[in-house]
Amino acid sequence: MKRALVSVSDKTNLVPFVKGLSENGFEIVSTGGTKKTLDEAGIKTISIEEVTHFPEILDGRVKTLNPYVHGGLLARRDVAEHMDTLHELNITPIDLVCVNLYPFKETIEKPDVTLADAIENIDIGGPSMVRSAAKNYRDVTIVTDINDYETVLNEIKAHGNTTLETRTMLGAKAFRTTAAYDALISQYLTKRLDLEDPEKLTLTYDLKDTMRYGENSHQKAWLYEDPIPKKFSILEAEQLHGKKLSYNNIKDADEALRSVREFDEPTVVAMKHMNPCGIGRGETLEQAWDRAYAADPVSIFGGVIALNRPVDLATAEKMRKIFLEIIIAPDFDEDAYAVLAKKKNIRLLKVDFSAKDEPTRHEVVSVMGGVLMQEQDTLKEDWHDWECVTDVKPTEEQLKTMMFAWKAVKHTKSNAIVVANDERTLGVGSGQPNRIDSLKIAVKHAGDAIDDRTVMASDAFFPFDDCVKFAGEHGIKAIVQPGGSVRDQESIDMANEMGIAMVMTGVRHFRH
Repeated sequence: MKRALVSVSDKTNLVPFVKGLSENGFEIVSTGGTKKTLDEAGIKTISIEEVTHFPEILDGRVKTLNPYVHGGLLARRDVAEHMDTLHELNITPIDLVCVNLYPFKETIEKPDVTLADAIENIDIGGPSMVRSAAKNYRDVTIVTDINDYETVLNEIKAHGNTTLETRTMLGAKAFRTTAAYDALISQYLTKRLDLEDPEKLTLTYDLKDTMRYGENSHQKAWLYEDPIPKKFSILEAEQLHGKKLSYNNIKDADEALRSVREFDEPTVVAMKHMNPCGIGRGETLEQAWDRAYAADPVSIFGGVIALNRPVDLATAEKMRKIFLEIIIAPDFDEDAYAVLAKKKNIRLLKVDFSAKDEPTRHEVVSVMGGVLMQEQDTLKEDWHDWECVTDVKPTEEQLKTMMFAWKAVKHTKSNAIVVANDERTLGVGSGQPNRIDSLKIAVKHAGDAIDDRTVMASDAFFPFDDCVKFAGEHGIKAIVQPGGSVRDQESIDMANEMGIAMVMTGVRHFRH
């Protein structure tokens, strides 16, 4: 008779699965609460103590760490010496293991979790059995995923055992399961130590979706999500309408969400190819939309829109008039949704903005041969902390406008320049090899909209005074920039010559 060892924390669909094993010639060995569930269902079981000849001890911390278990799992059936050893020691081979692990992730997700609670939910015996069974996958079926119950049972019913191909697949999945489990534990404990540069970086993500393609149609792509998702995330958005998001959609939507997070007043961000083409703010969302649209009515076509207020009918009526890929908002009024949903392909995403200030995880980007990791740029700044370095001092209104422009340039690809007034961005220059070209692009976009309210923000310092001179020649009255160049004084002198108020933040916002 074949033997199965069953010990699970998540007992979903457990009884029908084990009943099927029993009906197909398996005797069932079980532990603790799993055994109790199976006994109550009328399924005959053998207690783990009968196998190990040793009681569960230390509040259940030790129950399956025993040669009678691991010998039964690791013995190779095709090696006579292994089988002779089992016979001599009266160890029964174990042919199938069904284990899912202590709920460590679910435990640490609780807001009031203690370290002691987390530690007690670190499974030791379970991963050990999983690894032993997975190592011996040629002879042992290891089941760690509830979704595999049906496949395993169907093969056993059809053939008396699982196929080698299935056991191979399940073995690989088992090692992924224990690797992810250990990675989550290591991340949790490392974070509690506030250790910034551990000698090993152990990350784990869960597959959320297989994309149609990546940045281009010839590239395969997959979407993976943090095992403990963040609520303020495109990946956790509720898609109310429209077709599936593409790889590029997700990147643009993520950047739009990062950008709109910066603003408290009613604000609309239009994102295109990872750069804002227009940001508008106002007393109402409709007014903010009008201003974002006016910032660049050409580039906004096919863009991703993020709004930090529920979409109302008036705003929806205006947005529906142009082609937009995605609209992201805290919610959609019923009549606004009805208007927008008439457009078949537009994606409408609802995001929990109440969680926009939740702690962020580090960013990881790939490079050939490795990854780079950094903190997210979520620095909160206050214009009261900026230093005015020119003879002309900015007014309070100019400082507030500069803060608006500063938040906008923070989410623009370097070299980045944003020209803005107190209502909207007027021109955005992004991603140029030199800063003066970014400025020229921004000023060209701004055109005749430049007036006495216009300010300029630069994501990094000016290496020369040419940007300050060009700005002054085109009517810009105030500049915010980080400072820090060995030639800062040249830019200060030029600002004084042009009658420009200039402040330095002491912080740059490169975005590569």
